[in-house]
Amino acid sequence: MLYNNHMEVLWQSFDNPPDTILQGQSLRGGIELVSSTSKTNYSSGRFHIKMQTDGNLVMYPTNTTDEPLYAYWATETYVGPLTKSESYLHLNDTGLQLLDNRTSTAIQFLYTELSYPVMYRATLGYDGIFRLYAYRHTNSSPSLVWSKPDDPCDVKNYCGFNSYCTRNGTEQHYCVCLPGSDFIDLDQKSSGCQKNFTDKRCGSRNENVTYYNLATEEQLLWEEDGFYYRAIADNKQDCSKSCLEDCDCDAATFLNGYCSKYKYPLRYVHVADVNAWLSFFKTTNNASLYVQPNEFFNSSSVRRVPQAGDKVVVTTTTSKKTWILILVITIGFSIYSCISLSLSGYFVFKFRLLKYKRLLESKTLGLAEDLILRSYSYSELKKATNGFKQELGRGSFGTVYKGSLYKGKKPIAVKRLEKVVDEGEREFRAEMQVIGKTHHKNLVRLLGYCAEGKTQRLLVYEYMSNGTLADCLFKSERLPYWSERVRIALDVARGILYLHEECETPIIHCDIKPQNILMDDFWTAKISDFGLAKLLMPDQTKTFTIVRGTRGYLAPEWQKNSPISLKVDIFSYGIVLLETICCRRNLDVHVSNPDEIVLSSWVYKCFERGQLDLLVNLEEVEKEALERLVKVGLWCIQDEPAHRPSMKCVLLMLEGITDIATPPCPTSTW
Repeated sequence: MLYNNHMEVLWQSFDNPPDTILQGQSLRGGIELVSSTSKTNYSSGRFHIKMQTDGNLVMYPTNTTDEPLYAYWATETYVGPLTKSESYLHLNDTGLQLLDNRTSTAIQFLYTELSYPVMYRATLGYDGIFRLYAYRHTNSSPSLVWSKPDDPCDVKNYCGFNSYCTRNGTEQHYCVCLPGSDFIDLDQKSSGCQKNFTDKRCGSRNENVTYYNLATEEQLLWEEDGFYYRAIADNKQDCSKSCLEDCDCDAATFLNGYCSKYKYPLRYVHVADVNAWLSFFKTTNNASLYVQPNEFFNSSSVRRVPQAGDKVVVTTTTSKKTWILILVITIGFSIYSCISLSLSGYFVFKFRLLKYKRLLESKTLGLAEDLILRSYSYSELKKATNGFKQELGRGSFGTVYKGSLYKGKKPIAVKRLEKVVDEGEREFRAEMQVIGKTHHKNLVRLLGYCAEGKTQRLLVYEYMSNGTLADCLFKSERLPYWSERVRIALDVARGILYLHEECETPIIHCDIKPQNILMDDFWTAKISDFGLAKLLMPDQTKTFTIVRGTRGYLAPEWQKNSPISLKVDIFSYGIVLLETICCRRNLDVHVSNPDEIVLSSWVYKCFERGQLDLLVNLEEVEKEALERLVKVGLWCIQDEPAHRPSMKCVLLMLEGITDIATPPCPTSTW
């Protein structure tokens, strides 16, 4: 116990149990038991059971909010809002029961027994199951008399990430890894699974499909978390092919004409009763053969059948004459190729020189091009991109290719809308209407467009040579210096301020994220991809629209079907600002401390404890600037839109012009 100067009890261990309560002990309202990590590791584990102040006793996985969505077992004994002292779980010599202290009555008896044992013990196991043990004699081993849930496979996240729980013919449960993954710990299979192969280097966002296969499973479902993308697909073959070619796709599902793509880790995987649900998982295509010389031949040159585990190595011998013939053919072909390329280059040069002169005569270069959008033909853009050869990335409705105009002097980025359906047409018109009228140093500029027939829809942008902010923060070998991160945060804020307050009509971008922030030659951050933008009339402050954007950056009002406003961009910017400060993603399961998985939650805990230096890995930074940026980020991600500042106030706070009050805890981070 802990006492103060007046000998009043401030804290006692009996009121704060870890994972067990004993006979005579209670679990008061608002208090929870947390499971251990394993049988031998007694640190905080993956599950907790909470006595809620509404009278319910509920089990949840850790690192989730206390919402019905994440609960996997509950007593369902709602008796209304109570204080912490008015409801509790009590264990006495008659068994386990829920009590209402207001009326001194039992809400529910979880377990009772007429023949009283010597002692009871209730423990939340490391596997997420709440068990009641009875000791019949003083020196006897405990016997299990009650447990919940009845089926271990009903425990959400029982088998960890990238795996699921199932049963065999004898009703024994066990964990199974998803295709393409193996157990992290064979001695502790409930700790989850990880990929059993290394990803190939991905060029231009396209996978080397010859390196991968797709395994198909039925009736597997999981929580839609992290990277998530949903699109219409004609059939399961189109869906599987789309995932196979996508660098960011580890798994996909197909149901009722919709294809959804996901990236590891996958959590809360379980077997469902949806027979038509198909799942695809990316696996490695390990087709290489190794042959050991003379391995399959004995001294009598008699061949034997290869056995399992034999290695095969294919060896060839080539005569000296054969090598000479190959050398002569190669030299001859090289000379012929050089002559052909020289002649072709000469005629191409003459043709382009003539075309360039005609462009100069028509005065299409210069100031006029900088003031108006130019209409390009499809053939011009196909030639400028070398037949759409070099892919830069993929968006919601199309693919972006690198190209150049005016003899390679002007690099460009060409976005090609691949499926011109209703949504594709809307995006095309939105980008033409919005980006064509915007001119700001922190916005990617639209140079022109192509609209031929019913299918050819292309947009021409200025080329951004240094990739995306996501590449700089999450993939670069050298992370940006602190001063560079501060400058990037200001650049993005100024771009959003222009969209919100300085355009002719306010513009909601709807998809602010590091992948949509590009870096030019001088490492200036510019906002791109206005295809999801929502225009507002001058006198309009809110609007209704379908859910848009990317999971992890969506404001809470998207999920509530509430009218959206400019504040949805403020929330997304807050998440991007915290990622920029810490140089890590908002959700990262590859961390040593479970408290660090959700970045926004970890940032608030560090802010509350005065440990902001942990966010920058003890890097030498300006402490005042760090605290200022963290406060701004926490204000931006408040659940209530009215509590978030405007973009003008955000910029003033970032620049240190306006004082910043201490932000409250954003409830969505818990």
